[in-house]
Amino acid sequence: MADKQEFQDRLLSLGLARVSEAAALASARLIGRGDEKAADQAAVNAMRDQLNLLEIAGVVVIGEGERDEAPMLFIGEEVGTGQGPAVDIALDPLEGTTLTAKDMPNALTVIAMAPRGTLLHAPDVYMEKLAIGPGFKTGTVTLAMTPSERVNALAAAKGCSTTDITVCVLERPRHEEMIAELRATGAAIRLITDGDVAGVMHCAEPEVTGIDMYMGSGGAPEGVLAAAALKCMGGQFYGKLLFRNDDERARARKAGITNFDRVYTRDDLVRGDVIFAATGVTDGSLLAGIKREPGWITTETILMRSKTGSVRRMSYRSPAK
Repeated sequence: MADKQEFQDRLLSLGLARVSEAAALASARLIGRGDEKAADQAAVNAMRDQLNLLEIAGVVVIGEGERDEAPMLFIGEEVGTGQGPAVDIALDPLEGTTLTAKDMPNALTVIAMAPRGTLLHAPDVYMEKLAIGPGFKTGTVTLAMTPSERVNALAAAKGCSTTDITVCVLERPRHEEMIAELRATGAAIRLITDGDVAGVMHCAEPEVTGIDMYMGSGGAPEGVLAAAALKCMGGQFYGKLLFRNDDERARARKAGITNFDRVYTRDDLVRGDVIFAATGVTDGSLLAGIKREPGWITTETILMRSKTGSVRRMSYRSPAK
């Protein structure tokens, strides 16, 4: 039976990288073309086709939306051949559809895979998020702290001034007060227009990205994907679901969530070993974007396994079609 088979993360990892690469390559022709929906649909189609080649009994737990909202890669959709280990799939076929349409930095294709029942089925609501990189004591920063208290606490833990801390924040009107409070501490703010999975991932490699902390509210499904990445790269993540109305609370209940005030840690969101793959679509701080040259197209993919802590960067060069 599929659910009796062991989750062979090492054997499945390269297949997952191919899924991510295929989605990126499919969206390549739509970079800078101004059509977000077409770029997303191309990535969805390619990701689904590649997933269905894998020897897994997969279920999409973080996807494009409910069945009635998304024709493919909807939440609950079964993917794979059905002849393999039972796994949960979390994905964003194109993280940064606007970034792709406008040819702006940090558009990625993102996918994570874990044993069945180990990824939180997060409803499509907002989540308050807080993340820092590896090497700090648990609870160095918390959601209970004010934004300024988090900056002061992280600066103390790093043994540096608050002026040496850089915080990544999604540029939205709802964050204006928080940004003002952060700047009052002397901290620098890296504003991003979209793509908060990449924003959280930046925290794991501060020496490369210059980002020490991520905070602010964004989509809860993306929070699960970000937690999967940090489980592989190292770092702390805290999330709390935010509800604007009864309809959103109903979505949470449908997803099996009963405690609406719970603060989720990284390991609450991702309860088992996980594989994570992301491929650059446009150039970014973490990954190079798709490169075209006569006759060839090249992608860069990051492939990570939480079981071993391995982080592999792969360049894939294929004939242009």
